[in-house]
Amino acid sequence: MTPPDTRTATTTQPALSGSLPAAVGVLGAGRMGAGIAHAFLLAGCRVHIVERDADTVEAARSRVETALTRSALKGAQIPDADTLTAGIDLAAFAGAGLVVEAVPEDRALKLDALRRIEEVVDEDAVLASNTSSISIDALAASLAYPERFLGLHFFNPVPASALVEVVIGARTHPGVVERATRWVDAIGKTAVVVRDAPGFASSRLGVALGLEAIRMLEEGVASAHDIDTAMERGYRHPIGPLRTTDLVGLDVRLGIAEELERAFGARFTPPALLRRLVAEGHLGRKSGRGFYEWSE
Repeated sequence: MTPPDTRTATTTQPALSGSLPAAVGVLGAGRMGAGIAHAFLLAGCRVHIVERDADTVEAARSRVETALTRSALKGAQIPDADTLTAGIDLAAFAGAGLVVEAVPEDRALKLDALRRIEEVVDEDAVLASNTSSISIDALAASLAYPERFLGLHFFNPVPASALVEVVIGARTHPGVVERATRWVDAIGKTAVVVRDAPGFASSRLGVALGLEAIRMLEEGVASAHDIDTAMERGYRHPIGPLRTTDLVGLDVRLGIAEELERAFGARFTPPALLRRLVAEGHLGRKSGRGFYEWSE
């Protein structure tokens, strides 16, 4: 329902609890949103995903169900089929204790999505954005209840990643932060809590490394394989920076770099090679080609 105009900061805060919300909403169930839905389903929550039209709803449902099937093959106990629902109506988020916005990394798109979510959720619901670089304070500025809003930055691929970055804005209520970190723990992942800053902690460091690796490739210093192997074998990174960029998506990395360039200047200027590959549609694993060739 639409929040009332008259309020106090304390009236909208959910009581602290270590338990997960019974119902979770996810807006946008691409690779990231589907992974987030999968994580909460495995933890025992009912999950409702919302997409833009009937075709994307069915694709999203299939994406989540495929992930659940893979988990079952690995021995995980998967939930009943009726715990996952999907549709195009945001009103279905009423009653959810947590709603995660996971639309593409575009500031205007996220602002509009969050405003529309807030119009339909209960007053004690927690709202979160899965943004990897956009300021939480900037997104919160248009919300009626910014104190119940924060960032929950999941990592790609969500099922295999152990980390969630909990990003707190200037007006995020401490109780919401506490609850969110407990929820992250309850779904079997590790939370790191960071203050709102350009690129947060993970994206800022990860993109800095990734951009330098792309510049080295562009300059002919070494091949993509050898650059990645240097970091994997020499620094014990599980995946090298160029392969990581392929997994994240070159378009996503470009968008984050552009955000960071606006904040920090030339040190985050995207290399011409990255811009060219994105323009040509070579986005990494999701398109079949990035710095590597990919096949399912």
